[in-house]
Amino acid sequence: MKFPRPTRHSLHWRLDVVMNEDQDRTRMAHGPENIAVLRHMAINAMQKEGSKSSLRGKFKRAGWDDDFLYRLMEMF
Repeated sequence: MKFPRPTRHSLHWRLDVVMNEDQDRTRMAHGPENIAVLRHMAINAMQKEGSKSSLRGKFKRAGWDDDFLYRLMEMF
């Protein structure tokens, strides 16, 4: 799917900066596509979450706080 350049660029920036996507080494079978879908779902859940924290801060909080993680997972 092609996106206009600013949209595609901002999404790639988020994936790279927040999730360090360029350093990923998943290369076998359907692994890269599956991981990409999970990353997009995670970014969408973080953006829908109501607090004003940064995406990186929300990812850290989800790793530290199980209640916050469960709240995010309930969005699916």
